[in-house]
Amino acid sequence: MKLATTLLILALAPASAFASVQQCESNKYHQYIDASLEWYKNLVEMTVQKHPDLQEVSAWFLQGRMNHFELNREAFDWYLANDSTHLNLDSPVESWLKLSQDDVKTLASQSTSLGKTAKKAFDDRQSTPHTQNYELRSAFADLLTHPADIKQPLHIYNEKMQKLAATTCK
Repeated sequence: MKLATTLLILALAPASAFASVQQCESNKYHQYIDASLEWYKNLVEMTVQKHPDLQEVSAWFLQGRMNHFELNREAFDWYLANDSTHLNLDSPVESWLKLSQDDVKTLASQSTSLGKTAKKAFDDRQSTPHTQNYELRSAFADLLTHPADIKQPLHIYNEKMQKLAATTCK
């Protein structure tokens, strides 16, 4: 009986180790998504504080970023589990997922949860830009040229990215 139990444990060990590596990679990518979304939320907040007239376009922009990153989150997990050809796990975490516009279009045509998420992101990419898009981008550019104004949120983002870079999934 002990021999059978030992053999069973040894047989299952590689599968569970593989699963834990995949879970680590998924968690790491999710943390990258969360850090990126937090950075964009902070950038939008700071912009709206200086330019209250850009509230509406900022909300539009942030929704587009959220749709983009939530697609990446869901697509990453799907490709990690099903088709690693769209992944490059040897590069920095922000470059792990390789998803072309054609890939997003194909995913958007599916009736799955991933397809619905892809459709939101695809529709965002195909839509007419907000009428104040240029003003928002100009406000972002102005904000980003003043390092003291973005020091704290940028520091938080950079710390999270450095921590992720130091995390290994083996």
